[in-house]
Amino acid sequence: MDFFYPNPQNDMWRIIGQIFFGDKQHFVVQGDKVQNTKRRKAVFNYEAIVSFCLKQGIAIFDTAQAVIRLQGNAADEHLEIVEQTDIAAILQQIPQCHDICCTGGKAAETLSEILHTPTPKVGEYIETTFADRTVRFWRMPSTSRAYPLSLDKKAAAYQRMFHTILTRTNE
Repeated sequence: MDFFYPNPQNDMWRIIGQIFFGDKQHFVVQGDKVQNTKRRKAVFNYEAIVSFCLKQGIAIFDTAQAVIRLQGNAADEHLEIVEQTDIAAILQQIPQCHDICCTGGKAAETLSEILHTPTPKVGEYIETTFADRTVRFWRMPSTSRAYPLSLDKKAAAYQRMFHTILTRTNE
């Protein structure tokens, strides 16, 4: 994959578009017709996403460096974590980072192990000390359409998180 959340069936970039631009289609580009159908495949504007994330100071990375897919999909129950990401090393490179957000159950479970802290409830955070700083570990709703929550409700949860982070950053 060229970047994170590239699957048009994942709503991450629609949620971000809704929150920051009031338009869930902000990062969506209509692609070529899907072969043998009348539908057009939606794709995301990679350059606009990268530019936005850099401007906002949003970094995205996996909680695992090596994963085995036990079946032909990315469902949490079919993923085996072989090597966790060295979050402490990443935080050393980003001294201004004090919030970490997970968007899925397996990622949250893995980060809980790395941070040696319980997993927060969906839409909430736990404050902990890790890598010589206080960090807020957010457990957000999955942006997958398989997660049983409407895009509007997911966007509202993410909006609360971003509002909290930006309010604290500007204090």
